Amino acid sequence: MAKRDYYEVLGVAKGASADEIKKGYRSKAKELHPDRNKDNPQAESQFKEANEAYEVLKDADKKAAYDRYGHAAFEGGMGGGGRPGGGFGGGQGDFSSAFSDVFDDLFGDFMGGQRGGGGRRAARGSDLRYNLSVTLEEAYNGLQKTINVPTSVGCDSCNGTGAEGGSEPTTCPTCSGMGKVRAQQGFFTVERTCPTCSGLGQHIKNPCNSCHGAGRVEKDRALSVNIPAGVETGTRIRLAGEGEAGMRGGPSGDLYIFIEVAEHELFQRDGGNLFCRVPVSMAKAALGGSIEVPTIDGGRGRVQIPAGSQSGRQMRLRGKGMPALRGAGAGDMFIELAVETPVNLTTRQKELLAEFEDLSENNNPESSSFFSSVKTFWDSMKG
Repeated sequence: MAKRDYYEVLGVAKGASADEIKKGYRSKAKELHPDRNKDNPQAESQFKEANEAYEVLKDADKKAAYDRYGHAAFEGGMGGGGRPGGGFGGGQGDFSSAFSDVFDDLFGDFMGGQRGGGGRRAARGSDLRYNLSVTLEEAYNGLQKTINVPTSVGCDSCNGTGAEGGSEPTTCPTCSGMGKVRAQQGFFTVERTCPTCSGLGQHIKNPCNSCHGAGRVEKDRALSVNIPAGVETGTRIRLAGEGEAGMRGGPSGDLYIFIEVAEHELFQRDGGNLFCRVPVSMAKAALGGSIEVPTIDGGRGRVQIPAGSQSGRQMRLRGKGMPALRGAGAGDMFIELAVETPVNLTTRQKELLAEFEDLSENNNPESSSFFSSVKTFWDSMKG
């Protein structure tokens, strides 16, 4: 089968610049890498094809020869790039050479690793999460709270270096301070964390007796946290540098405090608004009047109930909800009426209600409308 055009293989235009060619190869290598295409049997051959194309087009001399003669430039002694007999390994290319050009980019995606000059010698500490439960009243008022966080802190004995007696760590002989080692496996190269220094790039001959070379020790810390008014479940507060201490003097991570607001006995929250379900007697709902209700700030509010109110009716107390977390103002408080049916009636109460029922023929508009609709429905079914 005829070979595909190298520019087409890399998805770039003829005459593309070196940067465009490298970018095209990087994109194809990521797309076709065998680790990402375990279910695609064609991926490996396509991956090799992209590598072969890049090996030619990245080299100015080979590229010039290819642009002039095409694939024939590397067949039958044309000697692509001045290498006798084509010098191209039967058209398969030098995989390690091509792959190393984009190795850092690929491993940034495939392994999440870090490279370059022992940059991990002083490793940053991990971020920590702390779940903090507060009451609705505390969320309304805000508070200053002290929490105890179990974490790793810098070792005082060695000042975080991990070495005993002020000695300095030495460069790891296995990885030469890089923190990673490479190994050839088949047609591609694999990079792994150095087994000698665990990726730190350094070796300690005399580890600290207190931290055993880690540069940090486990300890509980008491931290004062400012909880602003208006927080709600899911609010995240970041304390920079209060996370786990870094390895061997590295910077500390951050502490993230996740707020959970506990359920309240009287109030239900919806964003900045509060809802309070208040039971009222049947007589109060029918006749109307005022009732006293609690507010989240510990005060009292008075609400006027219109005569003839039904269950579920809501009245609003403006500005009596939760304060805004960011910005001014506050939400509202909604009073929802629950008209209560009396129970455990005395004989006299029953007599009065029966008499009231006899006199209430035109006082229940919802019932009249409902049963009128029922009658129409039954009549239509008979038809």
